[in-house]
Amino acid sequence: MAVLVGLARLAHSGILWVEEAYPAAAAIQMKHGLWPYRDFFFDKPPLPALLYRATSITHGVELRILGTLFAVWCAWIMADFAREHWGESEARAAAWLTAFFLTFDTPSAVMALAPDLLLFVPHVAAVWLAWRRQALASGVVCGLALLTNAKAALLLPVCMAFAGGFAWRIPAAALTLATLPVWIPGYWQQVWEFGSLYAKDTFVEDPWREGALRTVNWAGFHAAIVLPAAWALWRERDWRWALWIVLSCGSVVMGLRFFPRYYFVLLPVTILLAARGLQLLPAAARLAAVALLLIPAVRFGPRFLSLWAVGDAQWSDTAMNRDSRKVAAGLAPVSLHEETVFVWGYRPDMLVYIGQPVGAPFLDSQPLTGVLADRHLSSNHATTPELARRNRALLAVRRPAYVIDGLGLYNPKLAITEYPELAAWLKENYRPLFSTEGALIYRLASRPAR
Repeated sequence: MAVLVGLARLAHSGILWVEEAYPAAAAIQMKHGLWPYRDFFFDKPPLPALLYRATSITHGVELRILGTLFAVWCAWIMADFAREHWGESEARAAAWLTAFFLTFDTPSAVMALAPDLLLFVPHVAAVWLAWRRQALASGVVCGLALLTNAKAALLLPVCMAFAGGFAWRIPAAALTLATLPVWIPGYWQQVWEFGSLYAKDTFVEDPWREGALRTVNWAGFHAAIVLPAAWALWRERDWRWALWIVLSCGSVVMGLRFFPRYYFVLLPVTILLAARGLQLLPAAARLAAVALLLIPAVRFGPRFLSLWAVGDAQWSDTAMNRDSRKVAAGLAPVSLHEETVFVWGYRPDMLVYIGQPVGAPFLDSQPLTGVLADRHLSSNHATTPELARRNRALLAVRRPAYVIDGLGLYNPKLAITEYPELAAWLKENYRPLFSTEGALIYRLASRPAR
């Protein structure tokens, strides 16, 4: 199992997905002595960035090996939960199903060691500890989950339902741990206030219709676990599992965006119930359910073979990542020893490849345009125009050695030159250096040309 998971992930070693690049970029800034919230804007909880900093792994083969170890860890903890709750057959099924669906799913979600995937382990561990009546330990793990992904807030009622007596210890421990970073300047405003603005302003025109459609599609794609899970839920008649499903669905709904990675929160409860359901189904029905694994295998299996054979050069969903690699390669001949870089757009992978400190307190241009990254390639609708105006004033007094506009060629309305104060700042202080298909690179006028 570990070998298959590893081969699938190693096929993606040349790709850095944007969801994992963001905490990785933060970790690189920490390596340079800069800290999230205090020294640069970072709108995610701290644990993903701290993981990248602690391991010093940010991309390449090492990152995929780390992802393999994480996927195996997920399978192990699911197996132990199922073994204690039911038996050895359920444990084996839970392990294999976890490994399978953490491999054969949307690559940008399942391969990215990002907050939604990283939540998997504390999610399962918290419920498992609650089921074992270890309420305090469950609460601590819930706190770690909240420091990984804010959506873990809906995990608290699930754990309390499984914990029975002393359930009050769970929110007490979780909130005590999760609120420790509130004392860091900027943490509350960036993670919670900005995050709430993000959640309230969806780009989806008819979110309830879109959510229903995507959820039905997800259920169909995961029919191999959804159907036996439904059978187990019917046979077990335990309201706590139903509550777990409902609140997991609530977590998917939060933000009204329904990205594939949001559905990771449904995997633990669905897989555990499916592991049980496969044992309860008649032999013929069990075989039919297992055969449904061909749906994701056929959908995504050929992509692994394609990656090993010819790479990702023809993939549209990695075009920006390829462009980021070109920008980094173009800057390689330039002396970048502790030179500062500022990237306009949401291109954290570029910061990872370049590896230099940021020359302004921003990893991307969301706080400078007010336009969220989920729409900035096609829209100029600003969610936070006043905050963006204040932040642009902060940028205009900085002098990073290199400025990279990684957005303007995709969405000219959001080019850095479309903002008068920044256009004047750029014209006065910078000169064009080179360009790629998706980025314009400028150097500080006092820097020597290549």
